[in-house]
Amino acid sequence: MTKLAPTLQAFFSERLIRQRQVSPHTIEAYRDTFRLLLVFVHRSKSIPPSKLDIDDLDASLISSFLDHLERDRKNGARTRNARLAAIRSLFRFAALCHPEHAATIERVLAIPSKRFDRRLVTYLHEEELTALLAAPDPRSWTGRRDKVLFTLAAETGMRVSEIINLRIGDIHLGTGAHVSCTGKGRKMRITPITAKMKSLLRQWLRERDGDPTEALFVSRMTRPLSRDAIEHRLAKYVDSARKSCASLRQKRVTMHVLRHSAAMRLMRAGIEQSVIALWLGHEQVGTTDIYLHADMAIKERALARTAPISTGAGRFKPGDELLGFLETL
Repeated sequence: MTKLAPTLQAFFSERLIRQRQVSPHTIEAYRDTFRLLLVFVHRSKSIPPSKLDIDDLDASLISSFLDHLERDRKNGARTRNARLAAIRSLFRFAALCHPEHAATIERVLAIPSKRFDRRLVTYLHEEELTALLAAPDPRSWTGRRDKVLFTLAAETGMRVSEIINLRIGDIHLGTGAHVSCTGKGRKMRITPITAKMKSLLRQWLRERDGDPTEALFVSRMTRPLSRDAIEHRLAKYVDSARKSCASLRQKRVTMHVLRHSAAMRLMRAGIEQSVIALWLGHEQVGTTDIYLHADMAIKERALARTAPISTGAGRFKPGDELLGFLETL
């Protein structure tokens, strides 16, 4: 067995699981990356994965693999960069174990991430959110469950994975009512809820009638809801809400759009970015900048406070020949 196989195994068992204690989602993402990479190399070089050496995965081959993801698998730049991040992580680990392969490792680590266009986030305005949350049928058990679920998502901005993992014991309806959850990167956070949300949750807990360790939102078979099931239910209600709210017909609404909607409501209420970052469980405050870019109202208020430009029209004329040359480029 060559050096690559034991290095890859140690990378998962020692570095990721034992030392860094990464989440199962990270393990799955990295596993899928290297599964795709090894299959691609096997087809390209006709070498079984267990026979590959570190030098076989040179920068040229890794670049070809990344091109394959975009060209043949139709992956976007974000997915390509995520796969490259996993490969870089392995090669940084390999650099510590096998310095004799430093030249190959250095060239792979030098492969740049691909730049991509950052689109404005999609979010729902108040009338759109009202129409959506009115769509579930309160006469049915699933309708009452979905009403609470999507209202909670729109108010707290919780990720769909966080909602799926909520337990009955995570709901606290006493003084200072709040919901506690473990988010991305194992970060625990507490999100306060309004009196209306508190009332909805109290009614649902009474109807749910389960142990504190059981999932808060379940199917009729008392199984935790999956991501696909939640997105499917949401799409159904969006289609229904479009009949009464025409602007929804121009939007693709997902659970992450509800998360964006919660952030935009906080932003428009004048809440500081640092507080919004804590509310959403962001690692860095700068992540919330996307909401500043998307909110036209904030830009319009900034423009209204700006004094009109009183200087006359003109064109800059450099006084130096070299500057003049640069100006003509």
